[in-house]
Amino acid sequence: MKIVIIGPGHPLRGGLATFNQRLATEFLREGDACTIVSFSLQYPSLFFPGKTQYSSDPPPADVKIHSWINSVNPLSWWQAGKKIAALEPDILVIRFWIPFMGPALGTLIRIVKKSRPAVKAICIADNIIPHERRIGDRNFTRYFLKACDAFITMSQRVLDDLRRFESSKPARLVQHPLYDTFGEPISKDAARQILGLDPTEKIILFFGFIRRYKGLDILLRAMAEPAMKNSQIRLLVAGEFYEDEEEYRKLIGALGIGDQVILHNHFISDGEVRNYLCAADCVVQPYRDATQSGVTPLAYHFNKPMVVTNVGGLPGLVPHEKAGLVTEPNPRAIADAIIRFYQLGENYFIPHLRTEKEKYSWKNLTGAIREVSGEW
Repeated sequence: MKIVIIGPGHPLRGGLATFNQRLATEFLREGDACTIVSFSLQYPSLFFPGKTQYSSDPPPADVKIHSWINSVNPLSWWQAGKKIAALEPDILVIRFWIPFMGPALGTLIRIVKKSRPAVKAICIADNIIPHERRIGDRNFTRYFLKACDAFITMSQRVLDDLRRFESSKPARLVQHPLYDTFGEPISKDAARQILGLDPTEKIILFFGFIRRYKGLDILLRAMAEPAMKNSQIRLLVAGEFYEDEEEYRKLIGALGIGDQVILHNHFISDGEVRNYLCAADCVVQPYRDATQSGVTPLAYHFNKPMVVTNVGGLPGLVPHEKAGLVTEPNPRAIADAIIRFYQLGENYFIPHLRTEKEKYSWKNLTGAIREVSGEW
């Protein structure tokens, strides 16, 4: 089959691009022709909260990526649609993560279908209702969803949200596959040496872009709980601020936890990811709100236990006292869970992590895409 994945790809950076490139690789391994059609402009600079939208990593060697879509230029949607139709795809796999993309992606699908009525448009929905809501979200989302033939979600919550908009078209829940493109694990000592961290310290990790819904401020307050201040546990924050960094620095100062927090406040490139995951004792996801999380499959790949809050899809991904610990999204509960993690010890979780991660296969995802497209 010929498959076109529509969504971010190199030179755009971030988890969506990494996911799309790994999915394309899986289709290629299974004998399909697969191309990614990405964005020449993903977000206008005014709307992008980070420092840059582009990666300094080399492009994937085996995946063709075309940067044809300008998210705010309707002429580019028409041009990209014509180019995609010329590729003669059997299946379009469209990533949908924010309503802002609804007009561009929804129009693009309609243009391709006009030339190729038999093509199946399969949406992989990361979110239906966004974490941070804006005027027009519902209309943009509805316009996009009407253009799709079927859906894949990676959490029950997103599937439930989808059914509030679209109840009749096929949909499947598939767990987020493991990121296995960042290399094999290295020893904790080796990773800490690379990052300049003390090999003898207790270190927990907050990883990824920093936005309010991810709850870093809750975790910082947990670090100030008496049990944590007396535990000699340090928090490594690795990721770029997508909010006002100064507010977090003021909070660290006000809580008096400056010596407990290590800030590596920059975008973590693909080549650096392994070092951070392997250096940590566990990964903490103190989210206020969540659907699924790309950090969870990263932790699984590197056999790292997790402390997660009981919001969205996280509890279903992290069985309590097996792959990690599930707790309430408040400072005291998170602090207690971290202390409990160290009482049990990292090695307690490793056998459970190895068993649990077997569920998260890329073949499950490609198979589900074929199934809902009617090509199984």
